[in-house]
Amino acid sequence: MTAKTSESGTKAGGKRGGLAGAMTPGRITMLVLAVLALIFIFENTDETEIRLLIPLVTIPLWLALLAMALIGALFGAYFMRRRR
Repeated sequence: MTAKTSESGTKAGGKRGGLAGAMTPGRITMLVLAVLALIFIFENTDETEIRLLIPLVTIPLWLALLAMALIGALFGAYFMRRRR
């Protein structure tokens, strides 16, 4: 017995392919939050002093915020991968 196919040629009950299947409400929310975070980061361009254990470093605030966002994303990805 063969599986039924839709007009597009995919098997009935199968996963949707393409962009429509990838854009879930959770992914859209994460994309919007990522864009808002990037806007926030690049709007803060003043210099700031940050103490890295011992040395005092003066860097643009946007660079410090971007570095922390990337570190947070890496930690989140690591722990989500371990949970599966």
